Amino acid sequence: MPATPPLLTLGAIAERHGLALRGDPAFLIEGVCSLSPGIPGRIGFCADPKLAHQFAGSQASAVVVSSRNAGVFAGNVLVAANPALAFAAIAREFDSSEAFAVGIDRSASVAPSARIGDDCGIAPGAVIEADVAIGAGSYVGPNCVVRRGATIGAGSRLEANVYVGPDSLIGARARLLPGAVIGGRGFGLVPSKAGWVEMPQLGRVVIGDDVEVGANTTIDRGALDDTVIEDGVKLDNQIQIAHNCRIGAGTAIAACVGIAGSTTIGRNCMIGGASVIGGHIEITDNVLVFGYAMVTKSITVPGQYGSGIPAQPARDWRREVARIRRLPKVDERLAAIEQHLQMTPGTGDENGEQGDL
Repeated sequence: MPATPPLLTLGAIAERHGLALRGDPAFLIEGVCSLSPGIPGRIGFCADPKLAHQFAGSQASAVVVSSRNAGVFAGNVLVAANPALAFAAIAREFDSSEAFAVGIDRSASVAPSARIGDDCGIAPGAVIEADVAIGAGSYVGPNCVVRRGATIGAGSRLEANVYVGPDSLIGARARLLPGAVIGGRGFGLVPSKAGWVEMPQLGRVVIGDDVEVGANTTIDRGALDDTVIEDGVKLDNQIQIAHNCRIGAGTAIAACVGIAGSTTIGRNCMIGGASVIGGHIEITDNVLVFGYAMVTKSITVPGQYGSGIPAQPARDWRREVARIRRLPKVDERLAAIEQHLQMTPGTGDENGEQGDL
C-alpha cells in the first residue's frame, strides 16, 4: 500500500469507477474534499439535491453528482447513479492512513509455530502465540495480542491493542479497531452457597468475511457452541455481544448497544445506538430498531420498531411521565365504567404487552 496518496487524472478515475466524465480527462486530482468550501485540485460530491446551491461557491476542481445535477456545476463533473457510493470508492484511492511496513518488528513476539502469510506487517509490541495463522497482506498493530490457535483471514487489519482469544476464527478483510476484544470469557456464572461459580466458556468466536468491529467493542466466546458474526456485519464502537449470540450477514449495529447471551439477530438488520436487547430471543431479517430501544421479546415480522421517549423540554417531559404514571388508575376507572354500562371490555392486552419491544 502506498505511503502517500497518488495523483490521478479525472479520466483514470472515471474509467476505474465506470463514471461518465464531463470535463478535462487530463486534469490531475490530488485528493478529495467536502463540497463547501471545497479545495482546488480535489474532488467533492453532492448526493442531496437540497445541497446543490453549494456548487456556486465551491472551490473543488471536480464533483461527483447524479445526472440530475450534472449541469449545475460549472467545472469538471463525474456523473454517477449513486454519487455517495461512487465517492466512497474514489476516496479510498487517496487514503494512505492504512499504509504499513511489511515485516515483523523486532519488538514483536511471534511463536515459532505461528504461520504469517506473505506481505504482512506485525507492529511493535504485538504478541502472536503458538499455532496462529495470519493470512497474506494482513496487518497486526502495536500491542495487539493474538492467542494460541486463532486464525485471521487474508487482507485483515487489527489496529492497536486488539485482543483475539484462543481458537477464534476471523475471516478475510476484517477490520478490528483499537481496543476490540474478540473471544473474551463470556459472563457464565452459577450461584452457590459459597458465592458465584464460573461456568467454563469452551466455545469460540467465529467471524465471517468483510466484518468491521469498532473500537472497544467486545464479542464474548461461546459457552459450549460458538458466537457467530456472519459476513459483512458492521459493528460500531463500544458494543457488547454476549456468549452464543449470532448476528446475521449484512447487519449494522450502532454504538453502545448491549446484546445479552444466546440471542440471534437476522440478516440485513439495523440496530440503533444505545439499544438493549435481551437474551434468548430472536430478531428476524430486515428489522430496523430505532436508537435507545429496549427489546425484551422476539421480533418475528420485518419492519421498523420504536425506541424510548425522544428528548423534549423538561417541563413537557415531566408532564408526559406524570400522565404515564396515571394510566393504571385510568384503566381501573374505564373498567368500572364499562362494567356499569354492561359494555364489552376493550381488546387491549391486560398485561400491558403491546408488541415485540
